[in-house]
Amino acid sequence: MTRHFLRDDNLSPAEQAQILDLAARLKEDRFLAKPLQGPKTVAVIFDKTSTRTRVSFAVGIADLGGVPLIMDAQGSQMGAKESIADTARVLDRQVAAIVWRTFAQSGLEEMAAHSEVPVVNALSDEFHPCQLLADLLTIKEHKGELAGLTVAFIGDGSSNMAHSYLLACATAGMNVRIAAPAAYQPDAQVVADAQAISASTGGSVTVTQDAKAAATGADVVVTDTWVSMGQEDQKAQRVADFAGYEVDASIMANANAEAIFMHCLPAYRGYEVSADVLDGPQSVIWDEAENRLHAQKALLVWLLQASARDVRG
Repeated sequence: MTRHFLRDDNLSPAEQAQILDLAARLKEDRFLAKPLQGPKTVAVIFDKTSTRTRVSFAVGIADLGGVPLIMDAQGSQMGAKESIADTARVLDRQVAAIVWRTFAQSGLEEMAAHSEVPVVNALSDEFHPCQLLADLLTIKEHKGELAGLTVAFIGDGSSNMAHSYLLACATAGMNVRIAAPAAYQPDAQVVADAQAISASTGGSVTVTQDAKAAATGADVVVTDTWVSMGQEDQKAQRVADFAGYEVDASIMANANAEAIFMHCLPAYRGYEVSADVLDGPQSVIWDEAENRLHAQKALLVWLLQASARDVRG
């Protein structure tokens, strides 16, 4: 059966741990695995602009012995003259995997339903699971084992990053706290899914409107932009709504003294995070950005090995 990675809980706790362990090995030896040698091709499709995702997948696919086929949706027939299902049927006869950065999660699900090669969510409006693999790798590097650590996500709880933090951290057995204004709380079903996972992994889930309470005693403090792609016309309103949720020195003072700060970037100093925190000694954002490369390579290796089909490309 072909394995896909559309949201964080597509991986079991053991599978997530395997990928993170492999990512650490690939970081030590970038050319350890060559599953795409041939070279085989991986389609990397962008409906949204990108820096870290575009670079890390292109470099990572090359490291694995393959060729990245970078496609902008505007330059293809997908979603206009050709359905997502038909596009999947065309691509999976020629490529080893499909990576897609898009808007609706439903599109990814349709692509996966009609593809015999792995489909990877490189970002959707609902989830950002590749970023979370990189974030967990970064946390593990700085803190050791993940289980039992407390992570505080402060900001837009309805965002793809907050949703992925809920699912991925629950899978890792961590205590995840989301602090967001009332109008920006996470999706109730995602919270319920994370709580169900936590019941079996020993983690916990807390959703609150109190940013300082969420940060209290945390090992990791995380935020993300308040104004995501497609929300630019809402900037003034969202900045007003998130007053009091900027991660600054006063927020960090509530966390553990050895806490680290994370942000998936791009970051806007003076909005969701103060410059002294983003550029300060507790910030590990550049490790986090680099780890997109290693985590995604490990994910592709794992998906190709786990999928019960010889890849073509």
